[in-house]
Amino acid sequence: MKNNEHNNGLVHTIDTDSKSLDEINGSIRVPQNAGFWKTLLAYTGPGILIAVGYMDPGNWVTSIAGGAQFKYRLLAVILISSLIAMMLQAMSSKLGIVTGKDLAQITGERTNKPVRLGLWMVAELAIMATDVAEIIGSGIALQLLFKIPLLIGILITAADVLLLLLLMKMGFRKIEAIVATLVAVIVLVFAYEVILSQPSMSGILKGYVPTGSIITNHSMLYLSLGIVGATVMPHDLYLGSSISQTREIDRSNAKNVAKAIKFTTLDSSIQLTVAFVVNSLLLILGAALFYGTDSSLGRFADLFHALSDSQIVGAIASPMLSMLFAIALLASGQSSTITGTLSGQIVMEGFVRLKVPLWVQRLITRLLSVTPVLIFAIYYHGDEGKIENLLTFSQVFLSIALPFAIIPLVIFTSSKKIMGQFANGSLLKILSWIATIVLIGLNVYLLLQTIGLIK
Repeated sequence: MKNNEHNNGLVHTIDTDSKSLDEINGSIRVPQNAGFWKTLLAYTGPGILIAVGYMDPGNWVTSIAGGAQFKYRLLAVILISSLIAMMLQAMSSKLGIVTGKDLAQITGERTNKPVRLGLWMVAELAIMATDVAEIIGSGIALQLLFKIPLLIGILITAADVLLLLLLMKMGFRKIEAIVATLVAVIVLVFAYEVILSQPSMSGILKGYVPTGSIITNHSMLYLSLGIVGATVMPHDLYLGSSISQTREIDRSNAKNVAKAIKFTTLDSSIQLTVAFVVNSLLLILGAALFYGTDSSLGRFADLFHALSDSQIVGAIASPMLSMLFAIALLASGQSSTITGTLSGQIVMEGFVRLKVPLWVQRLITRLLSVTPVLIFAIYYHGDEGKIENLLTFSQVFLSIALPFAIIPLVIFTSSKKIMGQFANGSLLKILSWIATIVLIGLNVYLLLQTIGLIK
């Protein structure tokens, strides 16, 4: 069943039988004539789920190591990366609101079968790669907090897909509230630890100003590439284009569409600002506590133990700091796995139109993600050091997968045929293509360095 809609020059066709995340699509009503703050509150939520992808466990070690090695100088990289992420996520949300379809659906419709299947496989592997960090982070957090064997912790984390099934029956607002609570835990934990570490405020402010040394210093450039390369996650672009449609939208009126775009973009930008704060706190913590020390910070366990070692972090060292770190790690892993599973469903439905029960779709996506982690865990007998090496491989693959999501997004949102009057303007087109080329270039450079072709 298809519906043609004409929005003051915007013409597009929506297949009402294949809505993105059909069970929650348009399920949340928004006030029509309310004030600014009440309306913003009604639209607040999807941005929180998007933001967790920018503060998942995969970013932690990189950010803290950046502070430990170069003090506050890489804060500028976090700032620039966050601004690019805000722009791309705003475009992703706009695509879903205007067309009534998510990025996977539109890409699938506008490519032939071989290309569509190839893009689907890349997207599924990218979600698996993203989920690797989240599952490993949660499993290690359970081990650090409760002495649960790593293999058991990974299995517990994998089972949280069942929790998502229950939450979906309770309504999407419940999912948004739970993820928001987990994000609040992360922010409060690191804000508290940073306050205790007494960082230099002048050093922090100077750190947000880019310097030429970021490019000329080889080691600093490499770590900067790692931070930038891990910022924009392919699955978040698919997710944003879908969950922006959870609010009820009257597409028969262009003003209503513009209003939805405005408030959804505000929500996304506000929540990504929270992610920016978290990543800044991580780097500041690394700078304040570990700069100038000889401590090894290559693994989550290293960070956990370092926070209770007075020889490394001084007088503020305590088991409580270590416990708080592990709690934040668990909160980060759990919130990210929820969004990863939703992304898996979006990609599967959009590209291959798989008609199976929703619980089967979610089970398949989670099994696809957890299988490589379980294989590593069994093979290495729960050695978290070896298992965390899988994180490196996952980030490398994300570097490869990113162009397959970001290029279609820029092309589609710049097309007047698809977006009508809401197509990207000239300035946004230029900025988005510059950001795309820079992100892809940096990811390729990082990939070549990782595999040893560039030294």
